[in-house]
Amino acid sequence: MTDVRSAESAGVKQSASSGNSRIATSAGRYALALGSELLATRLFGDDFELLADVPGEAMLPIVTEWDDATLERLAEIDVLITGWGAPPLTDRVADALPNLKAVVHSGGATHSLLSPRMQRKVRLSSAGEVNSIPVAEYSLAMILLSCKQVFQSQRLFRDTRAAINREVAFPDAGNYGQTVGIVGASKIGRHVIELLRPFALRVLVYDPYLTEQEVAELGVERVPLLEVMAASDVVSLHVPLNDETTHMIGAEELAVMAPGATLLNTARGGVVDLDALERELVSGRIDAILDVTDPFEPLPAHSPLWDCSNVIITPHVAGSMGTELRRMGQHVVEEVARALHDEEFVAPVDTSL
Repeated sequence: MTDVRSAESAGVKQSASSGNSRIATSAGRYALALGSELLATRLFGDDFELLADVPGEAMLPIVTEWDDATLERLAEIDVLITGWGAPPLTDRVADALPNLKAVVHSGGATHSLLSPRMQRKVRLSSAGEVNSIPVAEYSLAMILLSCKQVFQSQRLFRDTRAAINREVAFPDAGNYGQTVGIVGASKIGRHVIELLRPFALRVLVYDPYLTEQEVAELGVERVPLLEVMAASDVVSLHVPLNDETTHMIGAEELAVMAPGATLLNTARGGVVDLDALERELVSGRIDAILDVTDPFEPLPAHSPLWDCSNVIITPHVAGSMGTELRRMGQHVVEEVARALHDEEFVAPVDTSL
């Protein structure tokens, strides 16, 4: 089944040809396979106005399922735009779209989107780098607020509803001389490190794949994981979820965190052993800011973390949302134009890995 939105209803210019809805130019043909029309309008505008900059024909309506009629309609497309909720690009789709040469993904992760045959067939681009910007900004904000002990002071002020001698209650608060631990020098992790550069903070990093040259370029201290956990006032997680990183933050790592330290997770919930984390947080010994959890969004309603005053849980809002999606849409438009002109992507994904 496909979304009913057409070029005409979206207010975009159509070609003079009959049949499929198109935005008219002659550089090639592209289509959109996304989870919803709402996502498409957030990316490209209510009238898809950003697509006017693409030098090709937009084959609308938006694809939400690869049925036979859709595959036949799109048999001649050259480029496909995908996004969150897109139907998987299976071997069947690869066979049905013989001219398809590139896929431009408006999200980050692409590992489950393309079948092996499709990966061999097309060039692939991702907006992961663009999506890292708001995640890093969210992390920076939470790190600075945590070092300032804003969340703890807010809780105390709300509970006492009385004047507080901040120098007595929070003698270690502030963004001068505090230690921030970064677990994972990924794209997002490195972006966070860069954003932290203007502040008078000590930055420790754990990443076994970081070279000495990269350590020097980043201007950080590389130390073992347990040292990051023990020495940091705030620990921010920025690793992918895989066999190596699943539950890498477990009981031992959490136990060495200093009382009152904060664990910030914008990576994946499975990176942390939830049972071990729950024990530490229920005790009140440490704090946590969790934008991701395991199980993935939301935690069960009976989870005690909902009622822990030392825990802030946000519904996966660190990544691009609202107005930030237009930045991703602009990136996608530029990559589609490159694909239609057979130019190199700015953000290619190596599908041979």
